[in-house]
Amino acid sequence: MENVKWEVKDDKLIVEIDLTKEFGLSKSGKTITIASTRGNQKIEGTDAVIGLNVYKYPETV
Repeated sequence: MENVKWEVKDDKLIVEIDLTKEFGLSKSGKTITIASTRGNQKIEGTDAVIGLNVYKYPETV
């Protein structure tokens, strides 16, 4: 995972992502990756699975 932290509190999943971080261009070169679980991840202690990608479009000049 990149730039993704989470915790389960009671019956809620709390996800933390630092929106100031960047991990370079996507494979297609159309977006900049901010955070990713890099595929689906099981959330321990539950029967839930998460798949998350956070990205932005590059600024156009």
